[in-house]
Amino acid sequence: MTDETKPAFAAERRERILELVRANGTMALRDIASQVRASEVTVRRDIRVLEAEGLIDRRRGGAALPGRLGHEPSYTQRSGTSAPEKLAIASAAARLVQDDDAIVLGPGSTTEALAREIVGRRNLTVVTNSLPVAEVLAGAPGVEVVMTGGSLRAKTLALVGTAAEQSLAGLRVHRAFVSGNGVTAERGLSTPNPAVGSTDRALVACAEEVIVLADHTKVGADTMVQTVPPENIAHLITDNHADPEVLMTLEDMGTLVHVAVLEVDRGE
Repeated sequence: MTDETKPAFAAERRERILELVRANGTMALRDIASQVRASEVTVRRDIRVLEAEGLIDRRRGGAALPGRLGHEPSYTQRSGTSAPEKLAIASAAARLVQDDDAIVLGPGSTTEALAREIVGRRNLTVVTNSLPVAEVLAGAPGVEVVMTGGSLRAKTLALVGTAAEQSLAGLRVHRAFVSGNGVTAERGLSTPNPAVGSTDRALVACAEEVIVLADHTKVGADTMVQTVPPENIAHLITDNHADPEVLMTLEDMGTLVHVAVLEVDRGE
């Protein structure tokens, strides 16, 4: 019997998994496996045991605390989750941003990563309600940043509410790059918070085309408030660990799916 399958070690590992999920609200399977230094197969088995005990809920590609369908992790928590995937997605998304363009960047750690990828663009106008995005682009000489008004939401570090939505009325841009907490073929992009959802809808209403940035932990996940219906998602950019069934269904519905392959999976 190996250490990994001994009951004592399994109990310790499951306790650590429970601590991680309690601290983060939701976690990707890949991130849990890395933290507990076990294979994803082993962690998946542990998650099933913990779910049977009513301690956590399984999610596609990860785990969450029971009843956390509407849970919204903090910005710091999101920034530290699936970091390699977000960087790969941001790099792929940057290829859709050209000089002399006008775009929307919604709130989120993935759009912040995209902002870092486009600081060298020229004559680019970026409309955003995200403080981190605005901070990244503030020093870019070729980028004009247009910020919405609104009330600051601490969990997302974004401006939301009626003032934000009113400041977006009448604007028109080429593309909107947005993220969220889940994306499915049935409901499209969603978020747990109604105020965030309402402002996100106003952001995408400015754009001719909507591009969703979602790492594999969000693909197949569903949360309370729909922000972008599936038929309005022109492009979905995700990573190579996303559920292929969801991706194929979205493609059948007309979404152009871009899959960013992680460096670790390229065999380099």
